[in-house]
Amino acid sequence: MAHFSLLSRTRRISRMRPSGLVAVLVSVTSSGLEAQSGPPPEDLAALRDIVAAVSTERIEADIRRLADFGTRHTLSDTLSDTRGIGAARRWIKAEFDRISLACGGCLEVSYQTSLVGGTDRIPDTTAVVNVLAIQRGTTDPGRYVVMSGDIDSRASDALDGVSDAPGANDNASGMSGVLEAARVLSQYRFNGSVIYVGLSGEEQGLFGGQHMARVALEEGWRIEAVLNNDMIGNTDGQNGVSDNTIARIFAEGTRADETERVARQRRTTGGEVDSPSRNLARLVDKLVDGYVPNLDMMVIYRLDRFGRGGHHRPFNDAGFPGVRIMEANEDYRRQHQDLRVEDGVEYGDVIGEVEFDFAAKLTGVNAISLAAMAWAPAPPRNVSIRGAVRPSTTLSWDALPPDRAPNLAGYKVYWRLTDQPQWQWSVFVGDVTEYTLENVVIDNYLFGVASVSDDGYESPVVFPWPIGAFEPLEWLGRDP
Repeated sequence: MAHFSLLSRTRRISRMRPSGLVAVLVSVTSSGLEAQSGPPPEDLAALRDIVAAVSTERIEADIRRLADFGTRHTLSDTLSDTRGIGAARRWIKAEFDRISLACGGCLEVSYQTSLVGGTDRIPDTTAVVNVLAIQRGTTDPGRYVVMSGDIDSRASDALDGVSDAPGANDNASGMSGVLEAARVLSQYRFNGSVIYVGLSGEEQGLFGGQHMARVALEEGWRIEAVLNNDMIGNTDGQNGVSDNTIARIFAEGTRADETERVARQRRTTGGEVDSPSRNLARLVDKLVDGYVPNLDMMVIYRLDRFGRGGHHRPFNDAGFPGVRIMEANEDYRRQHQDLRVEDGVEYGDVIGEVEFDFAAKLTGVNAISLAAMAWAPAPPRNVSIRGAVRPSTTLSWDALPPDRAPNLAGYKVYWRLTDQPQWQWSVFVGDVTEYTLENVVIDNYLFGVASVSDDGYESPVVFPWPIGAFEPLEWLGRDP
């Protein structure tokens, strides 16, 4: 990706296309740019340290411990200390407590409980219990980035809470990644808050995520991102492909809380591929390219796997940005299967099929993404754009509250051709709230704005209008 700094009031930028040279003149229409000495640094060395700190050995130990509970089915034993979901969630909480003790009490650890019953997969009233650990931000504690994994597992029968269901990959791998990210990131302090959470009831209907999303809406949690990790430990696909250099990130297109008015607007302005979840995925992909060796993120333009679901969906439904991070090659014989051998083929989600190094690699993806967003200022709010029947494009946005973003260096405007998956060009514009791209015709590109810290950390890019807002649409127009 090209980056263009403004060392003077006007800069000519050129790019080559097959048809020849196209010159684009960029200038600022607001005051104050003269005081900017240039953009913040782009090399974020701390992210390399975070990737290096992730321990494959600790992740392996955690996956083995979770699998050893026999089953973690939502309807399994809650009283035993050695088997069932009750023992598993108490162990997870104890691990969070241990991590918090090591960092001087930096985590707020708690259970989050809802009662569910009368459904196809939870016929009798059952406590669905999440385990949360919140690492409070120093300047913007009401803004959250979330990493989630699922506590529960299942066998072939969705109602079978008795049979062994070790769930080594699905989803002890994701839950272990959450614990390891907490160990690594608890050694740092961030501007925004980080939530590490084990969600329950996923296999029964995403109930843990639904409850947490409801609480977030009711209590006004400003959730900037949910990174849902569901199966991050397999590299050998049933299709015969074995590849530990690629992973997937699923991100919905048009936002789930889109109103009819916003949909009508989108038909004329575009934005079908610029929901906040899509731009969250683009940021993760960009960070991986820069800081995670030997890994490529395949950004999937879909909410989840075809016809299937995951625990980021309840947050999307509530209007919060969320994505699913997982392996690229699945073995369906290892998912939702009783432990057995048929015709010489082994079925079941057993520990021997987990690639611990790969789970560690994807844990690093999460850790740097959480850190980068928590260190960065919040995404800009109320981003708007104008330029119809003009040769230039103007973007504007609200200034971030100084007390929440004391590390704000300014903002960066991004743009790309409409058929390109990643942002192609950017310009750091300083601490201003309006910017004009001269001779960049609004009809030919897609645009967005990111906030940038003084040490170079960036928020996700925000697409203009409500289409790309990093908050539920029902919150627009109110003071967050």
